[in-house]
Amino acid sequence: MRTQVGIVGAGPAGLMLSHLLHLAGVESIILENRSREYCEARIRAGLIEQWATDMLVETGVGERLTREAMFHDGNYLCFNRALHRIDFRKLVGKGVTIYGQQEVVKDLIARRLADGGQILFEVKGTNVYDFDGKEPKIAFQHDGKTKQIACDFIGGCDGFHGVCRPSMPPGVLTNFTRDYPFGWLGILSESPPPDHELIYAYNERGFALYTMRSPTLARLYIQCAPDEDIDDWPDARIWEELHVRLGGTRKLAEGHIVQKSVTPMRSFVCEPMQFGSLYLAGDAAHIVPPTGAKGMNLALADVRVLSRAIEAFYRKNRTDLLQNYSATCLNRVWKAQRFSWWMTQMLHRYNFENDFEMRRQLAELDYVTSSQAAATSLAENYAGLPME
Repeated sequence: MRTQVGIVGAGPAGLMLSHLLHLAGVESIILENRSREYCEARIRAGLIEQWATDMLVETGVGERLTREAMFHDGNYLCFNRALHRIDFRKLVGKGVTIYGQQEVVKDLIARRLADGGQILFEVKGTNVYDFDGKEPKIAFQHDGKTKQIACDFIGGCDGFHGVCRPSMPPGVLTNFTRDYPFGWLGILSESPPPDHELIYAYNERGFALYTMRSPTLARLYIQCAPDEDIDDWPDARIWEELHVRLGGTRKLAEGHIVQKSVTPMRSFVCEPMQFGSLYLAGDAAHIVPPTGAKGMNLALADVRVLSRAIEAFYRKNRTDLLQNYSATCLNRVWKAQRFSWWMTQMLHRYNFENDFEMRRQLAELDYVTSSQAAATSLAENYAGLPME
């Protein structure tokens, strides 16, 4: 098999990369080790920055998003049992979109297949090699047969646990990591969220987040230990804790919990994000704490940069954008890491015995919600920094 760009991973990064390349007249093949059904049902974060929403619409995959998504002009910070709204639209003229990652994946898969794109699901034994030469290759098994793709470039969009990053030669990558002393216990509940916009709650018992997937499906989180046993959290205990941390600022309707899990929190960045003809994008290159809602947005930003660099190579024989891919992406990645860390340290209890730290956090929250300059900084980062 021969194509111009071989892409490993059919998440938002890999699918959007293939879609953008197709619009530029560049061929690609996507390999995915999971089934189509799994990819389209996998629940992940669903907050999209303004520029990314615009890109989805402008490139022809935003029809259902425009019809079904929820569009927010701000969010709330809750502390001292009071709500404080940050008005993004007023402060920076932007908003955010609530539309599940799995819905973005569904739309992109449907569009790529309608456009004649090749997506091979349920592949096994994927291996990338020869990407330090002129013709990189991807070997894999599909339908019981061993196959190989020869290509000009490889897009490593296969997530944190994928094969592309570990395939880099020893000594090429420098990994930057930070582990946090807490995790998020998240539930999906068949109940309306307490407000039509997100609520970030700081409480002496720990952080909580009140968000949604639809007007009737709430996505709720509470701070917990990173190794918390989910069996120690029956539904009644979860609802009690959510009520306490919301502090009576909004009515919290209880519903049937259809999903619950514990996710440890970490930050990760690898540098560089490229070697030879292999380019990493999305979670394959970086992980951010979910507090800043940057994961999918960074993945989309990476592949927007990469697709333009590949297009410039084929159309104008330019190599400078490809050479600068890592530097361009990492500039945004580290700003997102900074913002995600800042939101995390402001809202989570690190040491429940340290009253000084608690009062410092409350002072910071008060400053952010009472200073237009501070609120503008939060709104600018949350709704999405400029892409250009």
